[in-house]
Amino acid sequence: MSTPLPVVERVYKGSMLALRLPVLVLLFGKGNSVCRLQGLTQAPELAQDGDMVIGGIFSFRTGQDYVVDTFQTLPEFRKCKNFNFREFKFAQVMIFAINEINKNPEILPNVTIGYKIYNRCGTMDILRAALALAGGTQKEISHDNCTETDTVQAILGHSGSRPTIAFISHFATCACLSDRKRYPSFFRTIPSDYYQSRALAKLVKYFGWTWVGAVAVNNEYGFNGIAAFIQAAQEYGICIEYSEAFSSSDPPKRLFEITEVIRMSTSRVIVAFMTHREVKLLSTALYQQNITGLQWIGSDAWITDDSLADSRGHSLLVGSLGFTVRRAKITGLEEHLRQLHPAQFPKSQFFKNFWEEVFDCSLDETENTQTQSCSGFESLENVDSVFTDVSELRFSNNVYKSVYAVAKALDALVKCNKKLLPNENFLSKGKPICCYDCIPCPTGEINSILCMKCPLEYWSNRERDACIPKHIEFLVYGEILGTLLAFFSLFGVLITAMTAIIFYCHKETPLVRANNSELSFLLLFSLTLCFLCSLTFIGRPTEWSCMLRHTAFGITFVLCISCVLGKTIVVLMAFRATLPGRNVMKWFGPAQQRISVLAFTAIQVLICILWLTINPPFPFMNLSLYNDRIILECNLGSVVGFWAVLGYIGLLALLCFVLAFLARSLPDNFNEAKFITFSMLIFCAVWIAFVPAYVSSPGKFTVAVEIFAILASSYGLLLCIFLPKCFILLFRPEKNTKKHIMGKSSNNDIQY
Repeated sequence: MSTPLPVVERVYKGSMLALRLPVLVLLFGKGNSVCRLQGLTQAPELAQDGDMVIGGIFSFRTGQDYVVDTFQTLPEFRKCKNFNFREFKFAQVMIFAINEINKNPEILPNVTIGYKIYNRCGTMDILRAALALAGGTQKEISHDNCTETDTVQAILGHSGSRPTIAFISHFATCACLSDRKRYPSFFRTIPSDYYQSRALAKLVKYFGWTWVGAVAVNNEYGFNGIAAFIQAAQEYGICIEYSEAFSSSDPPKRLFEITEVIRMSTSRVIVAFMTHREVKLLSTALYQQNITGLQWIGSDAWITDDSLADSRGHSLLVGSLGFTVRRAKITGLEEHLRQLHPAQFPKSQFFKNFWEEVFDCSLDETENTQTQSCSGFESLENVDSVFTDVSELRFSNNVYKSVYAVAKALDALVKCNKKLLPNENFLSKGKPICCYDCIPCPTGEINSILCMKCPLEYWSNRERDACIPKHIEFLVYGEILGTLLAFFSLFGVLITAMTAIIFYCHKETPLVRANNSELSFLLLFSLTLCFLCSLTFIGRPTEWSCMLRHTAFGITFVLCISCVLGKTIVVLMAFRATLPGRNVMKWFGPAQQRISVLAFTAIQVLICILWLTINPPFPFMNLSLYNDRIILECNLGSVVGFWAVLGYIGLLALLCFVLAFLARSLPDNFNEAKFITFSMLIFCAVWIAFVPAYVSSPGKFTVAVEIFAILASSYGLLLCIFLPKCFILLFRPEKNTKKHIMGKSSNNDIQY
């Protein structure tokens, strides 16, 4: 089982990278695709086969000669010059930990871990080694050549922060690497420099040093570390006299400039966020210029480095203060180091060079005639050096922990019986019973390593590996709810049209004439518009449909209620006109009825014009109601305008209800007021219930509630006012007489 490796971010200039890195080229021929590796590759310095392989990148040597690339020939591998025994010890700690795990039946039983360790000292060579570990070094891959992959399951190292592209680092402390979005595959077994920088600032504050200088190495490690220190120092009231940066590869002129800055400064405390190489150069330069009496505050990269004792300026560093990781003990490591022999790594050229350096002999007589040949009986048992010293195992212990972290993660994967779904994260809470829990990213997030939220208008797909546009939801004709509402709307139009036809066919009969045929036909027309206006609420909201649906609704309903109000007033006037000495109908004849309906409707038209002018309704994508979908709805624009339209309709309905209620006790068979009272009771009940339902309904159901209120109130008016009359006209024609309508109260002079 293999773990996918991270994609290496391009952090160097393109032209230089293109010539230096191996490239896989896809060739086609005779139906077979062949992938060939172009460029130079090198085998790992130390290697051992296994069922699972862990890669490692360390710098056994330091320092490279500067070479100018001509870009006319393939670049050569640059040789590193100076020995770095501490890094070689890191590699041996990694091998020691892997051997321990292979012997441990509790971790990865029946599985052998191998290793591939590269010796690289330049950033370009480090990147080349990382790509070789991630992509393999096979010269040619084709569909016909199915071989076991030579990639690795994890990569350990490098020690520096700048070229680090590994899964787990033991020494890379740059706070910039804590950015999980930029470096999702990076882990480490050492704290970030953020905490060290603040601790150094507290240390300086503790001793009362408020006037200090700062020097950093010219890379991300130094820049981020010293920036965090300066920020913390300012919080503690510490002033920075100067802040300089350089690297070991800078020309001597730069080092001289920094020593001059230190010599001319008045602060006697130097905070040095550098590696041991820069500290050696700077302390030696200061020693040569006799600049003494400085108090050094050091970062963990050099504060405990024993190699500084060999520098000419080591006397200046006596009394340096700083923080480092806790010292540890690794049982059995010293025996492992002292039992090493070139015969164990016959293919490692560095191990031969290391052996020759330690014992000052030559393993190959043909290569060096000036040095005595090695006898083969040399042993590290009695050698005391940085390599064999295990009294200060600090960063070596971080390497040891890194190997075990990878091994336990692989062990959890191997032992896990659950099906590992793609793009899921591993959640470990203590030690699980059988394996680590495998949990998917939360909904709305993707990425197999770091769950990242999708943009606002996107949502994760079912596999949680891509963000897809959210589904836009609105009430449509194609769904059941939209179809039903549209059906009842058109059915209402049909019934209204049939009622109008019935009334028109019986327009000369006493029943139709007694109900004021002109207002009746106008009421039927307005009810038709009420039924039709509900259709504007269905479908995709647009700028025009949003403005039309609310204004059409408001105007048509006011026209409808105005007609009912006119009929109610006519009923009251007609009853009053039957009393002796009363002639009130001249004040509310047909002309006055038309004017009243027109006036009431004109007021609503004015309200709608003001609403559309000041802040009209508009289509709006509601992203807050649901996480996984967008509700496309009509924003009211001006809430005051919407409630003003509803309020005016309610005011007319209430007035109509009160007048109809007062006229409910008309004598004999004149029941028009009773029907109007009942219809307005239904109308008011529907719209009173509409308010809380409208406010509490989510998404497209808000629109459905409004359509339902329109249809219910329209059906209430249509059926309560016209159904009894249609029943008499069609099935009880004997009651369609003036005598039956007026009963004992007869008046032939009144035109209703």
